[in-house]
Amino acid sequence: MTLAPERPTTAKGIDPRLRVESDAPRPQRPALKKSGRPNPAAHLTPEQIEGIGRELDALRAEVMDSRGARDAAYIRKVIKAQRYIEMGSRAALLFSGVKVKGVRPLWWVGTAGLSVAKILENMEIGHNVMHGQWDWMRDPKIHSTAWEWDNASPSSQWKHSHNEIHHTFTNVLGRDNDLGYGILRVDEDQRWTPFYLFQPIWHVGNALLFEYSIAAYDLELGAYMAKKDRMSEEQKAEFKNNADEVVAKIKRQATRDYVVHPALAAVTGSARTTLTANLVANLVRNVWTNTVIICGHFPPGIATFEKTSIDGETRGEWYLRQMLGSGNISGTKAMHVMTGNLSHQIEHHLFPDMPSNRYAEIAPRIRDLMERHDLPYVTGSLWKQAGSVYWKVVELSLPNKVEGRRRRDIVKLELTKAWRKKKRARRA
Repeated sequence: MTLAPERPTTAKGIDPRLRVESDAPRPQRPALKKSGRPNPAAHLTPEQIEGIGRELDALRAEVMDSRGARDAAYIRKVIKAQRYIEMGSRAALLFSGVKVKGVRPLWWVGTAGLSVAKILENMEIGHNVMHGQWDWMRDPKIHSTAWEWDNASPSSQWKHSHNEIHHTFTNVLGRDNDLGYGILRVDEDQRWTPFYLFQPIWHVGNALLFEYSIAAYDLELGAYMAKKDRMSEEQKAEFKNNADEVVAKIKRQATRDYVVHPALAAVTGSARTTLTANLVANLVRNVWTNTVIICGHFPPGIATFEKTSIDGETRGEWYLRQMLGSGNISGTKAMHVMTGNLSHQIEHHLFPDMPSNRYAEIAPRIRDLMERHDLPYVTGSLWKQAGSVYWKVVELSLPNKVEGRRRRDIVKLELTKAWRKKKRARRA
């Protein structure tokens, strides 16, 4: 295989600034976190954590040094299959208006195929390419600096919020905004406010419109709305440029899916059915992507961390946080491919720039490592993991249980405080 010249990358692997050993002795982890909840790694000594770091460094080096033709063939095969599925589906949709015994068979075939194609493009291809998993191939067509995916969020903005922030501060309260995306309370250590009472409703809305929610999240729209009066002109100009980029990206997508392809199908009388097929495929992709992602960090048994807990963090401690802050989904090989191998979320968070086809290979060794150190390897079926998250979203829409107090009394008190505060603000 001929390699092109090396290109700069914005992909996020393991922060090279993290050292295996600390300059100063690391303290023993307390049995309880500040919230009073158990610390799942309290039984590990600093020396044991350093040992975990060394073992995972060795595993990473072993796999990364063995990358080659087999891996390159895998990603090229997936890309080729995705493109054939999309082309075949769009061809079928040109005749999706044709009825056979009252049914439009090509609408169903085209919609199902297009849904699969969009999921593959986002998950196994786009997400992993933009992590730099295939940069070692030096193929300019499959490089993290060049890939633009079929998603409302521009790749540059997504790589900043996901690769640089989420993977660095995984599940750190107040630092990792992916922990509920700023609109969901998914952990008891997150402070409850009346805002969360309605989160079961907008959790469903967020799933249906997930690509647009992520675009707004990557744009940091909420932070802009809260701080715009205190922002400098330069900061406002930067936000406007980023917002213009998002709007332009959404326009391109909408034009392709809801104007160009329906117009092409108008010749065969299938414009309306092609439009609905594109809409349904995008909704299916959004719900699937959301489901896979929430299963990676929100199910019961996955830990969160305080800001101060990562001060002076070593590489072993970073590895430990990734293992405790992630969860897997069990299933078939086909299911793993459709999740972008994020069903191996623990392995992905340990080695985000490792080729995704290698995660299944190393998963047994990661599980063995964690079980040897009495660490919970959180995994379960898709239905179990997703169901547990939906139940958690409902449960945590209410305040935590407090001995001697009823939840409804806490809600009533907080609503009264919020109403009085708003009333005072109006008077002022």
